[in-house]
This record gives sequence, structure tokens and C-alpha cells, in this order.
Amino acid sequence: MKCINCGTENKLKDRTANQGRCIKCNHPFAFEPTSMSNVKITDPFFAKAIADISANNTLFFTAKQLLYFLDNRLRKKSKSISQFGWFFFYVFFNFFTFAFIIGPLIVNFVFIWIFFNRSRSSKLNNTSRKANAKNLQIIGSIILAIGILVSLASRSFNLFVIVVIMGMLSIYLGTRQLGRIGLLTQEFLFSESQFKDWLDRWQQINGSILKVLPPPNQENTTATVNPDVTAYSFDRLVVCDSASIAQLLIANNFHFENNCAILSITGYPQSIFDTTMQMVRRNPDLKVYAVHDCNPRGIGLVHRLKTNANWFLDSEIVIIDVGLTPRQIIATKRGMFIQSSPESAQAAKQLPEEVRQTLSVEELTWLESGKFVELESFTPQRIIKVLQKGIAGSRDLESDDSSLLLVGDTGNDIYTVQSFG
Repeated sequence: MKCINCGTENKLKDRTANQGRCIKCNHPFAFEPTSMSNVKITDPFFAKAIADISANNTLFFTAKQLLYFLDNRLRKKSKSISQFGWFFFYVFFNFFTFAFIIGPLIVNFVFIWIFFNRSRSSKLNNTSRKANAKNLQIIGSIILAIGILVSLASRSFNLFVIVVIMGMLSIYLGTRQLGRIGLLTQEFLFSESQFKDWLDRWQQINGSILKVLPPPNQENTTATVNPDVTAYSFDRLVVCDSASIAQLLIANNFHFENNCAILSITGYPQSIFDTTMQMVRRNPDLKVYAVHDCNPRGIGLVHRLKTNANWFLDSEIVIIDVGLTPRQIIATKRGMFIQSSPESAQAAKQLPEEVRQTLSVEELTWLESGKFVELESFTPQRIIKVLQKGIAGSRDLESDDSSLLLVGDTGNDIYTVQSFG
């Protein structure tokens, strides 16, 4: 393992002999991969993850974003079964042993079972799951090609029927799984407590990570704002369903670069919340951009903005739902970290009727199955890019080229972004 302090390669025996320190500069290693059970973390791997998620230390990020980022990187490292290695062995095995019938049929069934389970494994990423689904299609084709030839040569109708059923089943399962890959749920490869231990140890040895944000501080004090400033308003307001995302955007100067105010539905930042609301209410042409998790609480954000007296009850302002929405997740071709819980399923069934009417049957089914996606599963760079794109796409809402979709009846003032990046 390479030392991140001086770049010296340290073999296991060197690290062990020097009490887990670099043999050249004596800098301690934060991780020892050989002593880890479920996942293997090295110091260079962790350091690169921090550099990449922060875009080389130019963007702030939350600890939970780093957790998701590390999990994704570790999944990419997990090797799927080689496409060519097993292929040649498999063809060779079937070609020379199919005459024995029983043994090859059992082995083929085992192959199908292994690849099918891997194609839906919550511990693999979408790329690996897709590769295993394609392997099912390949197996089915091989079974049909070789099995039919052998059954015709041996004049065995029973073998013919068996290989056709098994081959078609494998192809069907592979095709079915390929269509479902993007909607399968996932689990973390490691626990949040493990991640916290890693983060604490890293900072203990290498110092604080400059761009990782602390938990949002909900202060009760009200900041004093210059009256000359409060006389102005904003053309745009971004409302997040969590203080963490609002803090992330503010820390990365999104409000300055995009000339907008940023608040959370929870009242963050509390010190300037009331003053900001007074300022935005002055602008009759205000546009509000809702950014939220794809879960029942997040899906209800727009409804709350429209029906809560503390926000925009009886107001004609335009609200743009940037996401995340089930529609975006179902339509996307990229893999998202979809999770599931009974609590989310129960909350989805209790959504207000006004919210349910804005969702399709497919979206409601998705939510009521307990599935959800958190905004923090995306990098700061992607969240910022998607929000900027949503703002740019809302400049001319009446245009036929608009990327926004009108929600509800004609004349409604709620729009949704059709794609999350």
C-alpha cells in the first residue's frame, strides 16, 4: 500500500514490522485492508474518494454523500464473473459432456441459478448485475444450440424438450432482469457505524477534511440584516426538504452564482429565514424551485409549499419541482441507489389525496412498495448541475421547447422537471 504522505510503497510485512507506519516517513496508515472482513479500504483509495467527490477540494460535501460515494466505488471494484473466462469453459464442458445428459443438465441449472441471483443482488452495482443478466442470455443460447444438436443426434425427444425449456427459461430470465436492473433496490456494503469509524480514524491521523460539512446548525438567534438589503427581493427561491441539502448549496455559493435565495422547509438557515421570506414575498414574479428526496416526505414538499400559510398559501407564484420524483427514477437509464423500507411504504399510503392525484399509477406503485432515493446519494457536482439546468429550463415556461412538464389541470402553476440530469 502506498503512503499518502511520501508515496512510498509499503508491503504488508513492512507495515507490520513498523506498527502500521510508513517505513520511510513513519506516517501512520489509517487502514489495514488485510484485517478488514467485508470490504477492503486503503489509504490511497480513501484519499482519492475525498478528492473526487469534492472535485479536487473545490466543493463542499456532506458525510452521507461520502458514504454513498465510497459504497459506489467499492461496488465498481467488485469483479463480476469474466465474460470470456467462463464462456470458453462452459462451451467446452457442454460440447463434450452433454451426451451424459444428467450431469450437464444439473451443472447448467446451477449456472442459471448463480447468474440469476447475481443479476438481482443488492450487493452489486448495476453494471455487474447487467453483466450477469447478459450471461443468462448467453447460457440460454448455448443450451439451445448444443442441446438441440445432441438431442437430435441421440434421437431423444425428452432431452429436446428439456433443453428447449431450460434454454428459453434462461434467455427469458436474462431479458427480464435487464429490463428491471435500474429499479432494483440496493443495500450498503458496510454499515454507517463502520463508515463513521473510518471517517473518525482518517481525520484523527490526517487532520480534518476541509470540505466535509458538519451537521446543519439550527440556531435560534436572528441575524441583523441591513435594511438597505431587505428592501430588495429575489427572482428565484430554492426550497429543500432537508437542512443538509440547503447547507450544501449555500456552502458551495449556489445562491451567489445563480442569484437566488436558499431555504429548507425545516426553516434553515433559521437566523435569516424570516427576513428571506419577507424579501421573496415582495416579488409577484417569483419562481420557487423545490429540491427533495424521492420519498413520501419529499414528494409532499410542493403540496406543503402551496397549502401552508407560512409559505405560499393562496399565492399565484410558479413552483418548479426539480426532483427527485418517481417519474424521473423510472425513466432514467442511469443506476440510482434505490432503497426500500416498510416505513416508507406506510408513509406513501398516507399521502394526501391532492398529492396522489399528481402521480401516475406506476409512480404510486413504486412509492407504496417502500422504495426511496435520497438526494445525498448524488455528488455535490451533480446536484448543482441538475438544479442549474432546472433554473435555465424554466426561463420560458410557455415555450414548446421547455423541458418542464405542467402538473395538473391547465392553468396550474406547478411544473416538474422530467429528467434528473
